[in-house]
Amino acid sequence: MIRDADTGALVRSGMAFHRTGTTVNPAVWVRAFDEAAQQAGGLEDICAISVAGQQHGLVTLDEDGEVVRDAVLWNDTSAGADAKDLITELGQGDAIAGRKAWVAKTGSVPVSSLTVSKLRHLAVNEPENLSRTRAIALPHDYLTWKITKRNKITDLVTDRSDASGTGYFDPVENVYLPDILELAAGKTGTDLILPKVLGPHTPVGEFSVQGKEMLVGPGAGDNAGAALGLDQKPGHVIISLGTSGVVSLVSKKPTCDENGEVTGFADATGNYLPLVCTLNASRVLDTTAAALGVNYERFSEFALSAPPGSEGLVMVPYLTGERTPNAPLATGSLLGIRGDNLTASNIARAAVEGMLCLVGYGLEIFKRLGVEVNAVSLIGGGAKSEAVRRIAPSVLGVKVTIPEIGEYVADGAARQAAWVLNGGTRPPVWSPRLTSSYTAQSQPFIMERYQEVNGLFADTTQLELE
Repeated sequence: MIRDADTGALVRSGMAFHRTGTTVNPAVWVRAFDEAAQQAGGLEDICAISVAGQQHGLVTLDEDGEVVRDAVLWNDTSAGADAKDLITELGQGDAIAGRKAWVAKTGSVPVSSLTVSKLRHLAVNEPENLSRTRAIALPHDYLTWKITKRNKITDLVTDRSDASGTGYFDPVENVYLPDILELAAGKTGTDLILPKVLGPHTPVGEFSVQGKEMLVGPGAGDNAGAALGLDQKPGHVIISLGTSGVVSLVSKKPTCDENGEVTGFADATGNYLPLVCTLNASRVLDTTAAALGVNYERFSEFALSAPPGSEGLVMVPYLTGERTPNAPLATGSLLGIRGDNLTASNIARAAVEGMLCLVGYGLEIFKRLGVEVNAVSLIGGGAKSEAVRRIAPSVLGVKVTIPEIGEYVADGAARQAAWVLNGGTRPPVWSPRLTSSYTAQSQPFIMERYQEVNGLFADTTQLELE
């Protein structure tokens, strides 16, 4: 996303894709960057650049800066058991004490998504790869490093927002935690080189990127990038319905949830970004539409033609396991089937309601922590669905606003780049986005029925499969 540094006006843009999955060769990101930049008309007139990217991914590099093995991405759930082991070990055999200790140290409790869990999984299952690893980085760290053509692993940099999602960084004191690295990777952990953590608008330096000299910013994690791109202020709740579902808010103070359901991340401005993340969101719509053999427009028509509650059909949408609640091996269910309610319209609406109930759980968690929620903004691919927009207020019980569709993460990176370029203590003020508002009569029985069949609020421990 190429934007005017002063106004934020879109100049031009480009996009590239790579295959889906839970692991990827990091070289794909470099090729995608080059392709997207070419599609956007090149970088000849660019003064500053920053990269925002998916959090938690584990990139392993040897002493020469070569990739040791494909990067393990945030959505890989193979480290679920390793996360549980880390919790118990830090609590000296007591899982409850372990969760408290993790929150105190890092603001978060390990789940399979976090980098620290993936590092432990590597240590247990691929010790030969760990022995070859001299540095570990996150996706945006790696891409920044590669496009600036730095060769030494000691030149890796990151930012506070992305570091806060690793599980071995303290976002309050802003320091890495060598004892946690040793816990995760053994003595090897203390020898690992980690990216230097830069301030939110501290330039990495001035580099030649695709032959053009420009300032390079520290970058950000995707959720922090989106918050910056949308100018998310303290107390503003955003629900992102991408591949994953994210409920987030900006806070001036760290949030401590000893249940581990709220991760205590940092944002890209110096504040905090507590969030609840689910593994399943827009994929629920994609999968159901494909099963019904319809396109997205027809899927929305089906869903909107069914009554609230889908005549008793309830979808529990754990299509790829789940992170919140912590059930990495769980599968989805379609419940309440009767001879008279198994229709395409009810199935479509049940998928929308199930996805909204899942992310709505995140709102309930924030409310339990004392956060007042009167309205939310919906973003992401799932928010493009007319059915989602119109059904969301009835399920979530609050007014819903939809910012104009955009690539918010990349916009956040662009705004950070402008901040690096222009200086100052706060990010530049750009023209506000247009928004649409949706209201509907609250239908609390939908969430109540979802809770009833799922046991989501009653006892999540039953979902933690051994």
